[in-house]
Amino acid sequence: MKPDMPMTKSIVRALACAALLASAPLAHCAALAQDQPKEYVQFKHADWTRNASIYQINTRQFTKEGTFKAATGQLPRLKALGVDILWLMPIHPIGEAKRKGSLGSPYAVRDFRAVNPELGTLAEFRTFVERAHALGLRVIIDWVGNHTSWDNVLMTQHPDWYARDAGGKVQPTPWFNWDDIIDLDYSKPELRRYMTDAMKYWVQDVGIDGYRVDAAGLVPQDFWDNASRELRAIKPVFMLAEWESRDLHRDAFDASYAWTWWDALHDIAKGKADASRMNVYYAWGQKFYPRQAYRMLYTTNHDKNAWDGTEFDMFGPAVDAAIVFSFVSEGIPMIYNGQEAGSTKRLAFFERDPIEWKPSPYLALYQKLLALKKNNSALWNGEYGAQMVQVPNQQPKQVFSFVRDNGKDKVFVVLNLSGQPATPAFEKTLHHGAYRDFATGAKINIDGSSKFEMAPWSYRVLVK
Repeated sequence: MKPDMPMTKSIVRALACAALLASAPLAHCAALAQDQPKEYVQFKHADWTRNASIYQINTRQFTKEGTFKAATGQLPRLKALGVDILWLMPIHPIGEAKRKGSLGSPYAVRDFRAVNPELGTLAEFRTFVERAHALGLRVIIDWVGNHTSWDNVLMTQHPDWYARDAGGKVQPTPWFNWDDIIDLDYSKPELRRYMTDAMKYWVQDVGIDGYRVDAAGLVPQDFWDNASRELRAIKPVFMLAEWESRDLHRDAFDASYAWTWWDALHDIAKGKADASRMNVYYAWGQKFYPRQAYRMLYTTNHDKNAWDGTEFDMFGPAVDAAIVFSFVSEGIPMIYNGQEAGSTKRLAFFERDPIEWKPSPYLALYQKLLALKKNNSALWNGEYGAQMVQVPNQQPKQVFSFVRDNGKDKVFVVLNLSGQPATPAFEKTLHHGAYRDFATGAKINIDGSSKFEMAPWSYRVLVK
């Protein structure tokens, strides 16, 4: 072996064993082999996900017409915005039995192998996917695996595939008020095969690029593990789980929801916690989750917008800092349709209620953030990006500060997560260097004497 040749893990183990044999039995060498760390994540992310961002489309409200055809006309605009993965809320026919409102919930699916005629035809959806691919965009659709509408075709064809209560009646998900749906029973192997084959159909025959899975944790983990393996055998896909759990990431999902990140930041914005609350989220993220896990960050989504309020309602004067934080933190960022227009409208969930598109300074902000995310490799997703490292400051209850540095690219981020002005000074030397200010473009040198004058709820993002 040449002196400069890197040693593989197997060579290192062999040398360790050889050294051990001089003074220890063979059993010790076998034990050493057993103690070698093993990779937790058992699949490889699709290459196109490494610096991707997500854009959620509520097709019913996305355009005045509320159709696939009209949404197809918006694809060049989305490409220019800078997003990569388009997530469409459920495209399937909606149940009529016990439906809520006049149009019902898209999450009460009547047929997993068909499209909702209110949105268009299968041919028009295929065209949407093809045009998106031609622009370099990827398309994922919502998959509702836990339940169906009361009048789903499976209820007629396979009533034994449904969960039953103590009286033998089909039932909605226990403890929730989801009375327009009924639960499936994943103890039935035939149901598992049907759902897996239906998911494969949309990937193999229609060409979509993966799924956002609704209420993923309410379906057994081993189902998702197997279904994802079969999907990835067709082509590289992106799998996003609406759930928060490390187990999701071992075999099945590229990304999961960062509910606890949103909750912590929301509590800070509402004065229920201070900036140090974020430390708990990042401590768990670094020690509990694998580096390969993408955690999805957002300021709003279809649920938050409909039931709790817009991002402006949720974060108030902290909204700009929250948006920026979601792009420069470790995680994969998501935009809900209308945010780039600064929409202050809570979109109706069971009715037609189109987005009011208008010029907004948020368009430029999102374009800049998406470009920064894509081009600065320190900000890429999971193991492809740099890990966040805390930069201690003298006002930790107000100011949250960190660097992300991979040797090639670097950012130094300072967020005043409080309603009071702050003048933070910083400790250690991780943040020292020459930067460009993300907001102004100005050049700035940071050293041990540097301090920032920061208005309430303001941010500084410095890019090396």
